[in-house]
Amino acid sequence: MEASARRTTPEKDPAADTGSPAPRSVRVLYGVAVARDAPGDAGTGSRVLARSGGPRQAVRRAWPAGAAVAGGLLLSLAFPPVGWWPLAPAAVALITVAIWQPARRPLRAGALLGLLAGAAFFIVLLFWLHVIGPDAWLVLALVEALYFAPLGAGIAAVARLRLAPLWAACLWVADEAVRSRIPLGGFPWGRLAFSQSASPLTRYAAVGGAPLLTFMVALAGGLIATIVSSRASTSGPAGGRGSAVLAAPARRRVVALAAAIGVVAIVAAGPAIPLARAGGRSVTVAVVQGNVPRLGLDFLGQRLAVLDDHVNAMHKLAAQVKLGRLPHPDLVILPENSSDVDPYQNPDAYALINSAVRAVGVPTLVGALSFTRDGKHVENRGIVWSPQTGAGAYYIKQHPVPFGEYIPMRSVLTKFIKRFQLVPYDQVAGHGPGVLRLGPVTIGDVICFEVAYDGIVRDAVTHGGRVIVVQTNNADYGRTDEPAQQLAISRLRAVEDARPVLIAATSGVSAIITPGGRVLAQSRQFTQAILVRQIRTSSALTLADRLGELPEWILTAAGTCAAALGILGSVTRDKTRQRQEA
Repeated sequence: MEASARRTTPEKDPAADTGSPAPRSVRVLYGVAVARDAPGDAGTGSRVLARSGGPRQAVRRAWPAGAAVAGGLLLSLAFPPVGWWPLAPAAVALITVAIWQPARRPLRAGALLGLLAGAAFFIVLLFWLHVIGPDAWLVLALVEALYFAPLGAGIAAVARLRLAPLWAACLWVADEAVRSRIPLGGFPWGRLAFSQSASPLTRYAAVGGAPLLTFMVALAGGLIATIVSSRASTSGPAGGRGSAVLAAPARRRVVALAAAIGVVAIVAAGPAIPLARAGGRSVTVAVVQGNVPRLGLDFLGQRLAVLDDHVNAMHKLAAQVKLGRLPHPDLVILPENSSDVDPYQNPDAYALINSAVRAVGVPTLVGALSFTRDGKHVENRGIVWSPQTGAGAYYIKQHPVPFGEYIPMRSVLTKFIKRFQLVPYDQVAGHGPGVLRLGPVTIGDVICFEVAYDGIVRDAVTHGGRVIVVQTNNADYGRTDEPAQQLAISRLRAVEDARPVLIAATSGVSAIITPGGRVLAQSRQFTQAILVRQIRTSSALTLADRLGELPEWILTAAGTCAAALGILGSVTRDKTRQRQEA
């Protein structure tokens, strides 16, 4: 990594006092002046001339790494439980400035700074995984951080291009597109868009989905970085290619002003985006959170205990309705794993669910794990339960969680990691969206972490879902930040798809959310709760729903091409410089 630009004509010949041949060039590496001899001279090669250092030089060398780590930590605070949305573009700006100063920072340095930022971000954001085990928390955090290495290299590559902030923002989208799919179906937690569920930028999601929202957040951050770079350095990437001309103070002020106007425009335009109105029928919904007998990984260990809690909550709902204290619902939503016993194989469990649904008297969505026909695997189902006919149509979770709901390479890994024995059966994935008729409404059901996957939620909507239902079980994570982060994602989906969202959680947080992203009702964690509200369904499709993955792939392709051009330009400049020095 070069700590300063190459100097080919030093003011004083470094070899004059030594009698050595004049060096062909001098560069400063990590504070050490190194001379490269001209071809054919005795002692041809590199010679250490002098060491530059001192506290100021040490700080200059260390600040990019410190800034990258600080940017990652700042980004984590943009997500719940803190959830202060301006910190997301500010964090992007800090990470970008760390990579862009100096402008000639090599790609490997950009990759390292990206890795440092990613590690700081995910170690904090995913701390809720420590209840599974510190190894699970740190391994997943570091694996996710690896994706920030090519992101950092890409941001370094586009630093010299015109419109550098635009290409850097595209690279954030590209990074998230890959991270959300690879490996094993990906893990999209921590996308920039998910920090903006209640910000002036939220409505961009209704235009181009979460990818466009990520792009706007990253673009705002890149423009802020441009302002900082144009003021701090005459050789930064603020003006892109040929930015050395920014030595003129007037030019730098113009660039900074243009970038500032861009940031203001991004923030101001968001609230002006119109939202589709929910023009469907009004229905009264009930979300039931039965709670669990205890916290932790073994909450399903007491046979029928979780089911009993939810059945009891259903009977309380029926009693409250009969007394006139609650309105009669048109449908009821129970959480994922609300039955901890397969109701198809256990007559007692089937009878308990039947009695509870008949007591309320309306169709109910029941979450249950059911064995496959061969008895070797399980399916995570959302089952439509009729008070007249019992169990009917169902949705099977399409994206089981690797290492949590199924174990890749089970025969090998279980020999070394005993915790995997807590997952005795592998879940198998379903096929097709969770579109189910539940009484008077067609719902789009997604289960737990599926709410973070764009395609799964979008398919449930575009195939006819008028209400998004999120059945989830967060009991594994105790009193952590995971439920709040999942709630934020669900609020964003409401705006993105112009649908009310119903979250039913075994232990919290359950919620009822309007199509505008406003929370009408919300439960606390580890309490029994019954939420009853009237909502209006919607059949309108947002532009984001109609465009699907197109904005994501356009932005990804643009960022990838820009990075490739940046790398090509860097290689070309290096070869040109080498020929000039020869």
